[in-house]
Amino acid sequence: MARSLERLRAAQQVVDQLKAELDAVGVVLPSMGVDPLTLGGNGPGQPYPLIELGRCTMETARQLVAALDGKRQGEAEAQTPVAASAGDVLRERVRAVNREGRLP
Repeated sequence: MARSLERLRAAQQVVDQLKAELDAVGVVLPSMGVDPLTLGGNGPGQPYPLIELGRCTMETARQLVAALDGKRQGEAEAQTPVAASAGDVLRERVRAVNREGRLP
């Protein structure tokens, strides 16, 4: 019984976190919650219950797509390497020398 309660708490915490993140981007999945039929685990390697995302309107699905697309685009922009200028390279070398506390 204690193990089932622990699993339920862990799963509910994930549901709450997901709801908060979705709310932050304007997406509400009203029927999202812990699937009670899987509280005891749902097979080997799956000790926690499933999270039921539920059904949603087409507009909510569009909002979810837009939120995920925006996240993916933001990650791609963050990963795009930017060429360092000569001044940036020099500043970084000076900082490294200063951290070491010695002159070359």
